[in-house]
Amino acid sequence: MKEREIIEAQLGRVMRAPSTARTRCHLGLPIVVDVPPVLQDGSPFPTRFWLTCPLAHRRIARLEEAGGVRAWDARLREEPALRAALDEAHAAYAKERDALVPPDAVRGPTGGVAGITGDGVKCLHTHFAHHMAGGDNPVGADVAARIGPLRCPVPCVAASDGAVARNVAWSEPEP
Repeated sequence: MKEREIIEAQLGRVMRAPSTARTRCHLGLPIVVDVPPVLQDGSPFPTRFWLTCPLAHRRIARLEEAGGVRAWDARLREEPALRAALDEAHAAYAKERDALVPPDAVRGPTGGVAGITGDGVKCLHTHFAHHMAGGDNPVGADVAARIGPLRCPVPCVAASDGAVARNVAWSEPEP
C-alpha cells in the first residue's frame, strides 16, 4: 500500500498536498502527518501537523463534544504558568511552520497551533497532533493522556482489489 493511499483512506478524502507520516502506531500506520505550509494549488495552510488516525480522531471528538475546548480555555485563565507554556508552544509551532514557507509563496494566515493568533485553544485534535509530532504542548499532552493508548487489534485501513479503504473489520477498541 502506498502511504498517500493509506492517509487518504484514513481521512476519507483526497489530500490537498503531499504529506509524510510524522508518527506511526504499533501497526505502522500514520497517526500524524506533516503538512506543508503551502498546498499544491498555492494556498497557504496554517496547520503544520494533521491527525489521520481514526481512533484518535474519534476519541478526541468526544472530548471536544464534552466541552474540552471550553474547559481548557477556563483552565488557561486560572493558571498563568500553563498559559505561558501554551504561549510558548504556539510560538514554537508558528516559527517552525513559517520557516518552511517558500520565499516566493503567497503569505497567508500565520499563528500557532491550528493557526491560532489569539488566546486559547481552537481544536484539541491539532494540539494532540502537535504533541505527537514532538511539540512541547501541554494541551496535546493532556489530550494524549485522556484518550488512552492507540492500540487497535486490526489496521484501520486495508487493501482490497488494488484499492486502499477503511477496513470494515476495524472497530474502536476499549481504552
